[in-house]
Amino acid sequence: QLAESGGNLVQPGGSLVLSCVASGFDLDYHAIGWFRQVPGKEREGVACVSGRGPNPTKYYGNFVKGRFNISRDNLRGEVYLHMNNLQPEDTATYYCGATKRGSYYCAMGNMNSWGNGTPVTVSS
Repeated sequence: QLAESGGNLVQPGGSLVLSCVASGFDLDYHAIGWFRQVPGKEREGVACVSGRGPNPTKYYGNFVKGRFNISRDNLRGEVYLHMNNLQPEDTATYYCGATKRGSYYCAMGNMNSWGNGTPVTVSS
């Protein structure tokens, strides 16, 4: 089960930290990704963390441009998305997705489980 939290209203240039609690997942054995969706548009990948050990591989969407950082806490079973310099175009519902155990490919189509999302609004 995946549960996102941390979405909020923030001014342009502001920051947020989103959290995904991945209950029942051993984070070493699943790729966990953040995705976002605006009504009427396709869901897109934001960031993903995959791989075993203390230095997993991280992937980011091209639009992130160094503003976001994905991290995970294996002991807590949580994956975080630190977002800085947020802009109005970042407004969306952000979803957490996870692959099946033993699958490390971060593509959205490879995600097997999804949370219900947390809304982020960037506006002055």
